[in-house]
Amino acid sequence: MDQSLNKQILTALSVEGADLRSYSALALAFIGDSIYELIVRTGVVGKGNVSPQKLNAQTSHLSKAPAQAAIAKAFMDQLKDEEADVFRRGKNSKPHTMAKNASKSDYLEATGLEALFGFLYLKGDLDRILELFNYGLKHSGYSI
Repeated sequence: MDQSLNKQILTALSVEGADLRSYSALALAFIGDSIYELIVRTGVVGKGNVSPQKLNAQTSHLSKAPAQAAIAKAFMDQLKDEEADVFRRGKNSKPHTMAKNASKSDYLEATGLEALFGFLYLKGDLDRILELFNYGLKHSGYSI
């Protein structure tokens, strides 16, 4: 099928989906967090079959706010205007919780990254998500 994953899921569930412009930054971050996690987990599992404990250990360092913030900072100069606006909306949102293992600054940067990934996912642009993720990974000092 030549549809984005988002469209395939919505079609299979008989859900239309809302106008992309109507989503709050935190709603975008909510779905973007899962997309980010899926990318990281896919990369880790793709390296070989190991125990769930090892998979979790390999995944957790990339899933925490400091890593997400570093990856986001690395790709900031690569963002198009619309993407930068979505990132800023996420970063400037007012989340009701804060991660225990992160500074407020890192947490908000991570929320911006998640909002951007959520926006791009709902837009159907997985290629752009992967392009930004790979660029950020390469230039942040993190690896899978």
